[in-house]
Parts: sequence; C-alpha cells; structure tokens
Amino acid sequence: MSRFYISFIFLLLLSKVSFAQKEESKPKSDPDSSGVVNSRLLPTTMPLLLFDDSKEKEEKKEKKKKARKNEWFGIKTKKGYTRKEIRGQQIFEHFNYTDLTRNPDPYIRDVYWFDTQDRSIKTKDYVAGKGYLLHGPYERVINEEVVESGMFYYGTKHKTWMLFDSKNVLQDKNHFTEGWPRESRTRYFDQTTKSIQEIIPVQYGLEEGNYFYFYEDKQVAVTGEYQFGEKVGLWTEYWDTNNTKAIRKREVQYQEAAYTKNFRPYIRAEWDKDGNLVYRKDN
Repeated sequence: MSRFYISFIFLLLLSKVSFAQKEESKPKSDPDSSGVVNSRLLPTTMPLLLFDDSKEKEEKKEKKKKARKNEWFGIKTKKGYTRKEIRGQQIFEHFNYTDLTRNPDPYIRDVYWFDTQDRSIKTKDYVAGKGYLLHGPYERVINEEVVESGMFYYGTKHKTWMLFDSKNVLQDKNHFTEGWPRESRTRYFDQTTKSIQEIIPVQYGLEEGNYFYFYEDKQVAVTGEYQFGEKVGLWTEYWDTNNTKAIRKREVQYQEAAYTKNFRPYIRAEWDKDGNLVYRKDN
C-alpha cells in the first residue's frame, strides 16, 4: 500500500513539473508587438478651452450669493482629515471631498483623491467608486502650524496655493486653473480659432507636469512629462491618423528622475504607420 502512495505522489509531482514547463514555454504578451494603443489611455484630441476665464467670472458671482455650509463651486461636500506622525512631528491634512463621480482630466498629471481604506490622500490611479475626489479647501498642518493651503476642484489644484514655513511666514504662492499652473505656456496654430499646437506646463519658472504637442487636425502628436525643468520617463510620438486611432510612432526613454547623472536618452522602440514594430532596443 505504501508503494502505491509513493508511486502516486511521484506521478503527481512529475505532472506538476511538466505543467510548469509548458506554462514557461508559452510566449508572454509583448506590449510592443503592436503600436496601436487604446485611445482611452490618453487624450486623443486637444482641450477645447484652456484657462477659461468664464468659469472664474461664474465663481465670483457665486461668492456674492449667500455661502452654504460645505458647498464649494456649487457642489455639496463633506469634511475629512488624515493624521500621521513622522519623526515626532504630528502631521494633519484637513480637506473637503465630494462623492460625485467625474472622470479625471487626462491632461492633468496629479489628481488628488481620498482613499478611505488606508485613510490617505493619493495622486495616482483614481477610479470612480474607489475613493473620493478632493473638492474645496485644503490645509496641511505640522505641529499646529499651517504649512500649505489651497483649493481643489474635482481633485485638481485650483486658484491660489500658498506655502508657509514653520513660523507661518509665507514662502511661496502659486496659481492654478483646474490643475494647470497659471504660468503654463500655450502655443497656437491659429490665434483667432485658438487651435492649440503645444501645451508646456510651467510651475515656479520651470517645466513641471504633462507636456502635449498636437497635429493641426487636433490629434495628439507627442506626450511626455517634465520634472523640475527636465524631461523624465517615456516620451511618446504618435502617427497622424486623422483621429481614426492612436498608433505609436516612436518612444524615447529619458531619465526616470530629474538630475540623474550619466544618463543618455535613447530610442526604446519604433513602429510603422500600421502599428507594426520595426525597431526595439534590446535590454
């Protein structure tokens, strides 16, 4: 009887090894096999309006009306806070948030939302129903001193943001419009129609945030990211398909973090107009 069980276990182990070898021999999915990308992963056309002054005029009108408790920009909100201790310092974040669902603007890099599971504020991977977008006033307090204050609009920095030192002395001030730093530069193909050619995000005098370049037919041509005035991460160029589909043309790899020494940008991959891979740098 024992010999039977030993033989059975041996056959079972042998079958598992054989199955594992088959699994390893299966070709893994190649993200570069096709240059065609899901258009939902990136904005396919330029924003119709950027830094729209009409919304600011509406906000001024709203100010004149009688203020309602926890209502900001016409939206009813709830109050929340986070608390943590780092090196003996008590850090609080006081904020308002909305339970209204809204898809984040794909042009904005940082969308702030409240993760109720671990009670923290995050800027990446927001999914409707997973958390709540910050909306309304925000304060960051360290040892009872306000070190940062500002306003959010559906998860994006909005209006005036101020930074203070530990003695509550103003150190810096910046202005935003729904996530876009007001210093950002916009170039147009046509000034009369406001047909956008290029959006360069600028904050504190340096390029900071998501960069976009467009074709004249309004399709996205180039996307990338700046940090502290330097290109970082993967920059992608797209073929002009007259907005029928998004097909990658070339990807250039830059340093992952600004001011990385001895890093040379290189072409990571290239595709033809049909999305067929024609070049890829070996790792």
